[in-house]
This record gives sequence, structure tokens and C-alpha cells, in this order.
Amino acid sequence: MKRLRAALPLLLLILAGIVLFASGAFARLHPEHLVAHQRELHTQIIEHPWLSRLVYVGVLTLATATGVPGTIVVILAGGFAFGVVDGTLTSSVGLTMGSLILYLASRYAFGSGSKHPPAIVAKLHHGFERHPVSYTLFLRFVPVVPFGLVTVSLAWLRCRLWLFLGATWLGGTTMLVFETSIGAGLGKALSQGERIGPHMLMHSDVLWPLAAIALLALLPLLIEYIARRWRSTHH
Repeated sequence: MKRLRAALPLLLLILAGIVLFASGAFARLHPEHLVAHQRELHTQIIEHPWLSRLVYVGVLTLATATGVPGTIVVILAGGFAFGVVDGTLTSSVGLTMGSLILYLASRYAFGSGSKHPPAIVAKLHHGFERHPVSYTLFLRFVPVVPFGLVTVSLAWLRCRLWLFLGATWLGGTTMLVFETSIGAGLGKALSQGERIGPHMLMHSDVLWPLAAIALLALLPLLIEYIARRWRSTHH
């Protein structure tokens, strides 16, 4: 009973995520739907600048806290609606708040941890124990593991709150620059009459942010290669 009570906040977040995903709310944030209502959307943002941003932050906070797969759709919609700079700053608030809620719920559920952590946590444990600050920053900057899964894993590893918040804000905001740029680029291409398809990946406003994310994803392989070469030359 005590264990169930500890897991209750995390279970409620998971349930909220299932309801949010099943409700079809993310369909309204699809690029083509946003383009179809582009004039109305921008009118609402101009007439209610603070309210529109608060609503967006609330939606992204909820999506991030529940770990729902459609979080990227919300972020892309933010880039479309608010532009790169405004969208990045606004998304950063929602992403950090949502991650904090998920982290605290996970910490409360896991308690002091377990002798048999999940496989993903076991893989991260060795690096985290040796270099907690640099490893946490690495996990947040490099898009190898899903953002929500990293949050839960850091909670299991009992990452310090200040380190978690700092790395989440810094790494998350860095990724948001590229993701909101893709959203803004998709919006620009669709507003010019193009239809969604693979060809849109070649649009310059979409291609360059995607290339930057791909380079970040390849960073672990580069680090491993450099480390292997360094060890071979010093042994």
C-alpha cells in the first residue's frame, strides 16, 4: 500500500498522458490544420499575447510531464505560431516545468532506488557515478535517448535538483532552437502553398535544423572514436 501511494503521482501523470493522447488534441496542432487556421491563430495571438502564451506553456508542460509521444508536435506548433525566438523562449518554460513535474513524481515513486534498476538506467549509471555534472549535461544536449526517459532515469539515479534543472533548461533550450526552427520552416513552406511530403525536408528552413540535430545525435560516436584512438596511442 505504501509503495502504491508513492507511485500514485507518477501513475496519475501516465493516465493523464494516455487521456491527452487519446483525445486527439494533437491533431489540432498538425501543421496543415494550423495553416488552415493561420489567420485566426495569429489574430488570437495578437489580441491575447499573454493568454495565448500561457495556454501554450500549459499544454507543453502537461505533454512533457506526462511523457506523451506527441510533445514534439507541440514544440513544432510553437515554432509555427510564435516564430523561432519567441517559440524557443516560451517552449523552454513549458519544457522545464513539465520535466520538473515528471522528475519530482519519479523521485517520489522510486524512493531510495532499487537494487535492480531498469536496463536503460543501468547503462547510464556507470557514467553518471563517475562524472555526474558532465554526464547529465551530455544526456540533455545529445538527442540519443528520449527526453522524458532521460528525466525518469535521472530521477532514479537521484540526480541533484539544481543539476537536473540547469541541464534540462540549457540542453532543452539548445534543442528547442532547432526544433522550433523546423516548426517555423514548415509553417513558412506550407503558407506558400506547398503540401506536406518528403520533399519538404529539402526546404532550407527545415533542412539545416534537421542537419544540426543529426550532427548532435552523431556526437557520441565521435567521442567514442576519439577516446578509442586516444587509448590506442597511449597504451
